[in-house]
Amino acid sequence: MNLKELTSIAKDAALNAGIEILKVYHSTDFGVEIKGDDSPLTKADRAAHEVIVSFLEKTELPILSEEGKDIPYEIRKAWDYFWLVDPLDGTKEFIKRNGEFTVNIALIHQGIPVIGVVYSPVLEWMYWGNEEEGAWKQVKNESPISLKKEEGSKVETIVASRSHLSPETQQFIDQYPGAEVISMGSSLKFLLVAEGKAQVYPRFAPTMEWDTAAAHGVILAAGSEVLQWPEKTPLVYNKENLLNPWFICWG
Repeated sequence: MNLKELTSIAKDAALNAGIEILKVYHSTDFGVEIKGDDSPLTKADRAAHEVIVSFLEKTELPILSEEGKDIPYEIRKAWDYFWLVDPLDGTKEFIKRNGEFTVNIALIHQGIPVIGVVYSPVLEWMYWGNEEEGAWKQVKNESPISLKKEEGSKVETIVASRSHLSPETQQFIDQYPGAEVISMGSSLKFLLVAEGKAQVYPRFAPTMEWDTAAAHGVILAAGSEVLQWPEKTPLVYNKENLLNPWFICWG
């Protein structure tokens, strides 16, 4: 499996999805619908999904997307490699027009994200990572910056969700008096850890596999980890139930 080549395809898919998302973002009609789980869906989610699939299907690997068909576990469990996609992570941020939403594309191999690509169309930040090339961030057309875990860094900054700050999360934060608490929308929370701008991201509230896989791939490529909590075992993918357990991302 050529991870470098597949990463390049995923980056192209994310960039082109971003173009479609921005067309809707700068329009007057988002075409908002409410899905069965009460989460919003916009024209941008659908357009981004179609673009991403058009790129990834060339690889002939299965695709599991938040906006795609529901694929039974009986079929999925036989997959060795597959793409796991959230075409627009942070739809609520998109609707608020705060810019903190991303395109998430991951390649999963036997439960582990071996490629992660996260793109912020408004900020023009592209993050990617795999075990062959490591983890990188590129801002617009500037030179890419290598992302690596800083050894032995103490917890000075914690990143947490603005909209899902549960009592359990607050309890965790309280263990680090004096630590600054910062927030961003969507997968960008993980990437603050990958960049060393925060040392830990606790998530004790519901997320789905497609919400986390791409950023998790970048985190792993940078040498950091995401652990189920309180089990302290690696967060894994392609479970029968696609809902993630609680987890902590450590820098």
